[in-house]
Amino acid sequence: MLLQSVRPNIVQSIRAFRVDDLMKSAEEMGHHFLYANLSKAQSKQEVLDGIAEAFLFPVHFGKNYDALHDCMTDLVHKSGAQSGFIVVLEQLPDGPRFDREAREQLLDVFRDAADFWADRKVPFRCFYSFR
Repeated sequence: MLLQSVRPNIVQSIRAFRVDDLMKSAEEMGHHFLYANLSKAQSKQEVLDGIAEAFLFPVHFGKNYDALHDCMTDLVHKSGAQSGFIVVLEQLPDGPRFDREAREQLLDVFRDAADFWADRKVPFRCFYSFR
């Protein structure tokens, strides 16, 4: 199994993993696969817009980190039992409009989501890459 050496609730660089292999692993394990290619995003707002669109968030999504957290945790939890998640955030921007601090704040939301799901014994693995 591709992810046997990866903790079940973690946020980490995609490193040697390939998106197609992660998608296949999610399918084999019966987990949700959430993928966002953010190569065109330059700012926090564009990153949040890209994630919201890719993850099919509700129209009322607030497009801020608190709303992102709610969509990744409470909203999904209230919809019923979950088997697990593999999330891929590909090509996060690295520039003046989305700097290191903004990236860390975004990744902290996903770390918090990983902790939320860990408390419920649901695997939540998030992989990311920078451009």
